[in-house]
Amino acid sequence: MNRKPPPAASPIPAPGQGKRGPEGHLGYLLRQAQASVRGAMERALSDLDVTPPQFTVLTMIVAYPGVSGADLARLTYLTPQTINVIVGNLERAGAIGKSAHATHGRILRLHATAEGQTLCKRCRSRIVGIESEIARLLGKDEERVVRRWLSAVAERLVENGR
Repeated sequence: MNRKPPPAASPIPAPGQGKRGPEGHLGYLLRQAQASVRGAMERALSDLDVTPPQFTVLTMIVAYPGVSGADLARLTYLTPQTINVIVGNLERAGAIGKSAHATHGRILRLHATAEGQTLCKRCRSRIVGIESEIARLLGKDEERVVRRWLSAVAERLVENGR
């Protein structure tokens, strides 16, 4: 039998090229951008022993003192199980504290400790550089449009139950 060898695999394009560029599927392009941002954040935060999800959770606790774990899961798009792990790690590191809800004893309210607020600021100072690099790809007016659009995407898909 004379079999043909399989066709050679197409080279994988770099981000911005082929289907990874402007002609790609919108959902994939959003995912590609998010993965690239997360990778940059991982590198920027690695020596602080903070992961991007931990930074996100800590940021939300600083922004919304007294937030519950369930609220954090909704705010960060992480599962309640993941939130429990992250909250436990942040608590062991001394970055956050817990207190009982005034009327619902099973609900724990989370707050950043002084150490946690300092850690959040240190992380934020590194992430600002990444966000500035992203923003430099746009003019101020374009940035406002992109920010509104990204917010509207989340709002629309949540409204429609997706």
